[in-house]
Amino acid sequence: MSNTGLLAYVCFLLAGCFCCSRAMPTKVSQKAVNDRPVIGILTQLVSDEAMKPFGRTYIPSSYVKYIESGGSRVMPIRLTLTTAEYEDIFRKINGLIFIGGAADLETSDFARVAKIFFKLAETANDAGDFFPIWGTCMGMQLLTVLVAGQNLLTKTTAENVAMPLNLTTEAGSSRMFEGFPSELMKALTHKPLTGNFHHYGVEVKNFQENENLQSFFSILSTNVAENGAHFVSTIEGKRYPFYGVQWHPEVNRFQWDSRLNFPHSRQAVQLSSLLAEFFSNEGRRSLHRFDNPEEEASSLIYNYTPVYAANFTGYEQLYFF
Repeated sequence: MSNTGLLAYVCFLLAGCFCCSRAMPTKVSQKAVNDRPVIGILTQLVSDEAMKPFGRTYIPSSYVKYIESGGSRVMPIRLTLTTAEYEDIFRKINGLIFIGGAADLETSDFARVAKIFFKLAETANDAGDFFPIWGTCMGMQLLTVLVAGQNLLTKTTAENVAMPLNLTTEAGSSRMFEGFPSELMKALTHKPLTGNFHHYGVEVKNFQENENLQSFFSILSTNVAENGAHFVSTIEGKRYPFYGVQWHPEVNRFQWDSRLNFPHSRQAVQLSSLLAEFFSNEGRRSLHRFDNPEEEASSLIYNYTPVYAANFTGYEQLYFF
């Protein structure tokens, strides 16, 4: 074939490929991502006498910094609003955290408001509207009450102690620990990377005997309390993006009281960092949003000033509401 003929043949092929590409476009399936997630934190009731002069509810700054470090912003949610107002907030935030503290898990305002959001999140996820929830310490206990329909807590004291986790077989295939370095997963089972500050929890046998809990959550880890009780320490929803830890990942990087056993080792910090990123990434999958930038800006935690509290609590700083 002559050079002229070869050139004409190549041009013909290129033109054909171009025409085919125009006629049969490739469909790119891209999951929607929200790179400006806002995570709501439900304010906690003040029970400590030393804190009462400052306000009725509070959020430790460690939780705020923890969420922000994962790449999200924080909206504090008060306990005094109407159901309609909570429904409106739900349509604007991209995830929710139930923090630790002290409150009645069935009759308090904290429990009442948490139940409203929990039901909204269940309904939304059932309809394909992704919305994650995380419970820490008492927040995890509250999740079990909401799912079980009853309070199954018993004495499982692990107060001011750092412990490794007894990971279950389900932890290896969990969403929470997916992608964790093998070195960290090994350390998690052998080194005291998790700070515990609780007196109550759900024992494994009670969890497994409750059909609602058993069908709703997977147990990712367990631990043994001071009294020998075998309790559930990490859970993950089977169908829903709901997660709970009986321990405190936020303290590993943001609380420093030398009287308290806050894990600050390299791997403890890594654990905290990866979990914060994990939940922020879950929040990115939610496409809820505020109606306008002004409303969004006025709703965020940046409008509030934390109080230095290390001289009268175990926290460095607290936001009061």
